[in-house]
Amino acid sequence: VQLQASGGGSVQVGGSLRLSCAASGRTLSNYAMGWFRQAPGKEREFVAAISWTGDNTYYANSVKGRFTISKDNAKNTVDLQMNSLKPEDTAVYSCAADRAPYRTNLMSRPNEYRYWGQGTLVTVSS
Repeated sequence: VQLQASGGGSVQVGGSLRLSCAASGRTLSNYAMGWFRQAPGKEREFVAAISWTGDNTYYANSVKGRFTISKDNAKNTVDLQMNSLKPEDTAVYSCAADRAPYRTNLMSRPNEYRYWGQGTLVTVSS
């Protein structure tokens, strides 16, 4: 499966952006999905995950209450709505698909994800 993230850009503190991850080559409907980010000079960091059904979500504490992950199995997309953005949210954001279909536990470790998309840059300025 190939994943492509889009929707990044530059925004001021307190602003919002909506990232989208589109899949091709395989349906996402059977896979849990995650969003990760990597800031310059830092390790990749977990942001959010959603179950393959879309019923369950899991967020990093740093984004809880500000970000919302959603999944549209009909469109084969996963979105990340980011509100109340802060400078520390600046990073390259990447989407990823679970390493196996139908898994029920939501994972925050990158090695639990098999398919990765090209990232999209989010810059939050004050």
